[in-house]
Amino acid sequence: MNYKLVFRLLGRLLMMEAALMAPSLAVSLIVREGDTLAFVYTILITAACGALLGFLLKPKRDDLSAKDGMAVAGLSWVILSFFGALPAVFSGAIPHIVDAYFEAVSGFTTTGSTILTEIEHLPRGILFWRSFTHWIGGMGVLVFTLAVLPRLSGRTSHLARAESPGPTFSKLLPKMSDTAKMLYALYFVLSLCETACLLLAGMNLYDALIHTFGTAGTGGFSNYNASVGAFQSPLIEWIIAVFMMLFGVNFAVYFHIYRKEKEPILQSEELWAYLGMVLAATLAVTFSILPGQPGFFDALRTAYFQVTSIASTTGFTTANFDLWPLLARAVLLLLMCVGASAGSTAGGVKMSRVLLMGKSAYRDLEHTLQPRKVAVVRFEGKPVQEATLSQVGVYLFIWFCLLAGGTLLLSIRETDLVTALTATLTTLSNVGPGLSHVGPVENFAFFSYPAKLLLSFLMLAGRLEIYPVLLLFSANVWKKS
Repeated sequence: MNYKLVFRLLGRLLMMEAALMAPSLAVSLIVREGDTLAFVYTILITAACGALLGFLLKPKRDDLSAKDGMAVAGLSWVILSFFGALPAVFSGAIPHIVDAYFEAVSGFTTTGSTILTEIEHLPRGILFWRSFTHWIGGMGVLVFTLAVLPRLSGRTSHLARAESPGPTFSKLLPKMSDTAKMLYALYFVLSLCETACLLLAGMNLYDALIHTFGTAGTGGFSNYNASVGAFQSPLIEWIIAVFMMLFGVNFAVYFHIYRKEKEPILQSEELWAYLGMVLAATLAVTFSILPGQPGFFDALRTAYFQVTSIASTTGFTTANFDLWPLLARAVLLLLMCVGASAGSTAGGVKMSRVLLMGKSAYRDLEHTLQPRKVAVVRFEGKPVQEATLSQVGVYLFIWFCLLAGGTLLLSIRETDLVTALTATLTTLSNVGPGLSHVGPVENFAFFSYPAKLLLSFLMLAGRLEIYPVLLLFSANVWKKS
């Protein structure tokens, strides 16, 4: 590992984080609810630590290897979450550092799980920062850094690849910095559109921004205990539901729309599979919960909102789906596993991996019947390399190992099986709510501190597609190169 280069990049990321706390500081100065000094202290500490690492360390070579990129990705999310937790600790909103760290990790990884039992009484500056971490983490802190900072090294694609969601990584434009700028431009425009729609629907600016951050990052933090259900507005529910679905789409699709390229969109198997999954799940849940709803359209709205919320791994709620019929809960549980599209801000194993494994399984079944037949797996009109299929299989194996391991560990004197399973699943898939004691009207406060650290690890592993986090435990990563 090129230690000086890695820690220099981490220093620059810390200075970036300090700058990103400025809007929350502005909110705290406007509303004056006692959290201003907490942000001032945090910004000064974060900027000072960043400056020490970013300017004092001068690497001999400026070439970022794949190993260095993985290390930067893994360490950055751990460190940024720690410094991001300080405002809550300094203000007294979340006094214990483990609880504050859990909340910050949940924010940056766009999970939305919370240890807070009473949200509405917290200072609005803290709540703004809590939700703003969703927006920062949604597209990725490294992608954001590549978009706004000067050229960091000769091979910056390693940074984006390390936190890129999906089985493959490809640049939309020749230069990585241009790709990052394009992604954030699309991200900003979609966020601006949602904010405008929510304002027109009757929300005030503060609430509109909070819920836009949660939707865009597919995180789900709200400033109300009842989440989106607090507004009691069908129009607001429809707006947020539609945008949750939109943010679950691969951003490359929006790039092709911007370029007026129809063929890549029509050939996008993942896009149509994702939309088909949302449609099928909505119909299944609608008819499952219909007997307990005032009418069909109320059931449809409730079902569509919750399906898009879980499928996009956002986690907003308008109903306690833990009380729904078994079929509806089973559908939501499956959606937690799959997630949305690769290249989106959503979590889960991603629709592209599910499709690739399905195609691979079908090919192997055909090969059993016709051993001499040579079949190539094709995805979105292109042949898929065997190495990619192997990587997807290994990824899914590790993902299920983490799911099983987390469930077993949480079952040891922590809680019941359903809670342990869904708490592990919802954090690993970056969804937010689970079932039973971690259901949509519950929280994660009752877990012990070691369990919260385990769940924080699962959130980080899920957001970073497992490898950057696991590789931090490899001795080879820490060897000098």
